[in-house]
Amino acid sequence: MEEKRGDYGAFTEKFELKGSTSSHLPLQGLTFAVKDIFDMEGFISGFGNLDWARTHPPAKSTSPVVLATLNAGATCLGRTVMDEMAYSINGENKHYGTPTNPCVPDRVPGGSSSGSAVAVTGKLVHFSLGTDTGGSVRVPAAYCGTFGFRPSHGIISSEGVIPMAQSFDTVGWFARDLQTLMQAGQVLLQLVPETRNQPTHISIPRDCFETLGLLSDKTYQIMNASTEKIYGSQLINNENLDGYICKNVPSIHKLIGIYQGKEATLPALAVISHAMRSIQRSEFKANHEEWINATKPDFGPGLKERIYEALTANYDDLDLCNVIRAELKYALTNLLGDYGILAIPTVPGPPPKLSMDASELENFRARAFSLLSIAGMSGFCQINIPLGMHNNLPVSISLLAKHGSDMFLLHVAQELYATLKEQASIAWGSS
Repeated sequence: MEEKRGDYGAFTEKFELKGSTSSHLPLQGLTFAVKDIFDMEGFISGFGNLDWARTHPPAKSTSPVVLATLNAGATCLGRTVMDEMAYSINGENKHYGTPTNPCVPDRVPGGSSSGSAVAVTGKLVHFSLGTDTGGSVRVPAAYCGTFGFRPSHGIISSEGVIPMAQSFDTVGWFARDLQTLMQAGQVLLQLVPETRNQPTHISIPRDCFETLGLLSDKTYQIMNASTEKIYGSQLINNENLDGYICKNVPSIHKLIGIYQGKEATLPALAVISHAMRSIQRSEFKANHEEWINATKPDFGPGLKERIYEALTANYDDLDLCNVIRAELKYALTNLLGDYGILAIPTVPGPPPKLSMDASELENFRARAFSLLSIAGMSGFCQINIPLGMHNNLPVSISLLAKHGSDMFLLHVAQELYATLKEQASIAWGSS
């Protein structure tokens, strides 16, 4: 497949905006791209939709996150394509075109930060900025085979970023290598470097890999073997996560009967996913219903139906969903403690093919949100780690740590990465 406009169709507009030229800056010499959701003075934030761009003026100021990146010496090369109103995880856009996934051109790039992931994977920039509400950094990172980081909720300023659902919205970023991911992270997180602590235990829940992931990609074996080699088998906990949640999040039992026995989902995590999506949709409605009703924007197929469903849905169980969220955060904080790690599949399998029938996507999306809602509902930080290509498809794994442990999580990823790649090569070589 040919590259769109020579840049995989990643950009809505290209330019060169040089950062600070002071010497010895942490991002000096690096280039980056910005999702079309961040305010940049003089530019219209298009929010993935031409009607939004038409009805909104250019920004009068620049997002603090973009400013910090420029002040650290990086050069911005443009603004990137995103799903309309950040309301999808596929990355398809009828207005700007769907960016081409450089790993697998016949499959979706993932969204909503599709262009940001593609710009990195396609080697157009060193790193890029995106946002993650329900999975919008983690999913395209996994689909495009690159590193993606969703920080702890609220730890990076979302000022100057169009809200999708603010109690879940986070500013994340992509990079092709861990060194660049770390460099950008130290600027964006604005955290004082901490002592490098070893993990005290690593939870690798069997059910998440065997029910929600794929057995054929062998990520469960790869993660267990890597942990044992680096830290020893005594750190590994393979307890099923769904069972742990059932025991420690009591309010889910008011809804769990709805999901009991549903094919290819874990009932407790299905409730967590339902709760996340209910809260997210209600916040989206509060943020954007007035504009949608006044403008009657042109939305892409499938997306239009989901957006209007959010505007007309009944949110009677919203209080219960918020109780479930608080209980889950408490339970997962207890599970991981100060220096625990949770390992899960980022997504249920390889990226779906372009223009896949909506009914075929339904089961995949259900499993995906069961995985994505873990960090979303807890506010924990999560990193997508690409393991490489298996059967010509990208394979990734995710690590999570408790809220506020972002640098710790990045350090653990650094310690494990080479061994994860080595064990993936061994596992896939024996296939």
